[in-house]
Amino acid sequence: MIRVFVVDDHEVVREGIKNLLHLERDVQWVGDAANGRQAIKFILEHDLDVVLLDVTLPDLDGLEVLTRVRQEKPSLPVLMFTMHEADALALRYLKAGASGYITKGTSSRVLLDALRTVVTGEKYITPEIGKLLLREWSSIQDRPLHASLSNREFSVFRLLASGKPVGEIADELCLSIPTISTYRRRILLKLGMKNNAELIGYAIRNNLIQ
Repeated sequence: MIRVFVVDDHEVVREGIKNLLHLERDVQWVGDAANGRQAIKFILEHDLDVVLLDVTLPDLDGLEVLTRVRQEKPSLPVLMFTMHEADALALRYLKAGASGYITKGTSSRVLLDALRTVVTGEKYITPEIGKLLLREWSSIQDRPLHASLSNREFSVFRLLASGKPVGEIADELCLSIPTISTYRRRILLKLGMKNNAELIGYAIRNNLIQ
């Protein structure tokens, strides 16, 4: 039996997946969480076979949750499930250790196939993701600016681009305000930008935030 834990901030999405899994004989819904902190607590306290994780959560960034899971339970598959289309964001998550990346517009058959694939230890790579990987390998020199950011810098970048103030980001990531301010300066320097407005514009143009 494949034990699935779902992390998504929309109750209708969680309930829909729960109902879908209840129809399958080899898949078991074992719980859900509406935010990153709830998710991490549950994941660390329970035996699971796969985590279905949304990219955008109300507290921690999905990348933060993924990174923590990889640190604490490196063999636990994490399948990203998001509104974001397959693009540079997907590559970021796969490089951080995600077992696959599918969008919420996908069919229930694809979702179930992805869950069954990643629990075997394999990656679930859609044709769109495959094309992105091929493009990345063949044109490293054309990588987007945000590819130079570390995972923590990328998380802070997305939070800044979402309009959150430095103090709120510090609380969410359990870091000090000076530390977040330092990350912000590094991000602006690496991206060649001057302020948050430019960060927001860049994130929107590159489909990095909803």
